Amino acid sequence: QVQLVESGGGLVQAGGSLRLSCAASGSPVRVNAMGWYRQAPGKQRELVAGITKSGITNYADSVKGRFAISRDNAKNTVYLQMNSLKSEDTAVYYCNAYSLDSDMNYWGKGTLVTVSS
Repeated sequence: QVQLVESGGGLVQAGGSLRLSCAASGSPVRVNAMGWYRQAPGKQRELVAGITKSGITNYADSVKGRFAISRDNAKNTVYLQMNSLKSEDTAVYYCNAYSLDSDMNYWGKGTLVTVSS
């Protein structure tokens, strides 16, 4: 089993920045791809950014050039640096991790990001 705990959400003004973190724990902790999803009120959950264990990244078009995903494999932690935030970035952000060992996806409980205009 893998547990994911997000942190770093909060309230920020438009144009500001936030950094989200997600730490994976469990025994054993062996995750492969990790990523961030978000869900705004009344909308479906969508992929924001993903990163493989080797560091290959992908982004939603809406965040390219503004957000950056990274990970520290030694710490089993993934980060999302969010810059130039817009009101439409307001959502609950969820951390996701895929384990090749168990062929399962794991989810964190989410952290709220609110961007005021």
